[in-house]
Amino acid sequence: MSNSLHLKGLATDRGRRLALAGVAALALGFAIPAVPASTPGDSYVYQLVNAYNKETIGRVQHQVDQANANRVALSVSPDSAATGWARTEVYTGEGNWLRGPIESHGVSEDYEFATAFPAYVFPLDPGKSWSVRVNATVPGTGARRSVRVDGRVLGTERIRVPAGEFETIKVQRVVYPGDADFGRTETRIIETDWYAPKLGRPVRTERRSEWLDLTQCGMMGGCDFRGAWIVTELVSAKAAGK
Repeated sequence: MSNSLHLKGLATDRGRRLALAGVAALALGFAIPAVPASTPGDSYVYQLVNAYNKETIGRVQHQVDQANANRVALSVSPDSAATGWARTEVYTGEGNWLRGPIESHGVSEDYEFATAFPAYVFPLDPGKSWSVRVNATVPGTGARRSVRVDGRVLGTERIRVPAGEFETIKVQRVVYPGDADFGRTETRIIETDWYAPKLGRPVRTERRSEWLDLTQCGMMGGCDFRGAWIVTELVSAKAAGK
């Protein structure tokens, strides 16, 4: 079955769920409807591209393992070490993060949040902004982090990704992951999502990071450091049972 038919089937199934719930869809650009419900077995494949040199890094599959109104757990399966590690990510029903990777000084770390990381604060009205601090731990290390998220809704945009064309809401966040240490400032992560209300998830994400290493100031390389700059785009989506 083609990607377009997979997407059509996923959107149709989710449309039925919303109708059964009696949710009225509001016009895109003012406020979005309730996030479409996830179902175990739903899967999404994303392509990762190095934005510095435009080379494709590889692909990652996200598959919903468990889902209810408050919690969605996904298994994340990279196709190579270059695209990360196999893991479980956990979200609220609205798509905000409870557990997932955060970049810290150029290395991705698993963060577990005490309260949901505010990737989205609904409704996503154009011009809306928020600044929220949440506590997190890094499983396996015991490290505790205070994470600040400054978000804003930039507006709406129709975009094309490998999976097709989507009406999206463009959301930008600047994230400070609470990882300052001796000599290094806190990482500053700039990420932009093109969030598709039809799917209840982003179809494109651009993420980059930067920090200062004060122990390197005055040396040949200077003290400004930059992490990966990655563009992630949806390649396919498949509804459970399709």
